[in-house]
Amino acid sequence: MEFSGFTKEDFSVFSLPGLDERMTAIRELIQPKFRELGSFLTAELSTLVGNEMFLHIAKHARRKVNPPNDTWLAIGPNRRGYKQFPHFQLGLFDDHVFIWLAYIYELPNKAHIATNLLSNLNQIESNIGDDFYVSTNHMKKGVHPIKEVNLEEILIRFKQVKKAEFLIGRNIDKDDPILKDGEAFVKLVIDTFKTVVPIYQMSFSN
Repeated sequence: MEFSGFTKEDFSVFSLPGLDERMTAIRELIQPKFRELGSFLTAELSTLVGNEMFLHIAKHARRKVNPPNDTWLAIGPNRRGYKQFPHFQLGLFDDHVFIWLAYIYELPNKAHIATNLLSNLNQIESNIGDDFYVSTNHMKKGVHPIKEVNLEEILIRFKQVKKAEFLIGRNIDKDDPILKDGEAFVKLVIDTFKTVVPIYQMSFSN
């Protein structure tokens, strides 16, 4: 697909004060790119996972006062929503793009999924490159290089703590030249999803 990439203007959206002003900019600048990217990525992921996947673009509808600090698209196995399912995310904070396989706290069967992932821990660790990151809170910027974390401890906490989350994927700094090269960026996103799709499939293995 032809994609123009992300620009400094896209990231500057998050410096705009006020909910209405920031949401207007998100709708005008970022969401058209999400729709373009999301349509392509949804088709790719449907092929990769072997089931129909559905695109969701964050509406931030619950926000009444505070403007969002990030925005994203999500792709998951349910037409009506994504938060209660393992899903794939692509989005922006003010300083980076994130590409995740995401398990967030709304999942109703976290313990079962965590057990599946823990039973495949060696396979996960052997297939994930050193340029991948892990997050334990999708609402915060803080991420950890995969090579610097104890993945088993993170998954055990994900299993045992109700609000714990697990996200794995890549983060790209806003100044990385790849963000201006749409073709290269899309290839990186697809490569990231191809790498984590086996983990997604492990979620449903038992």
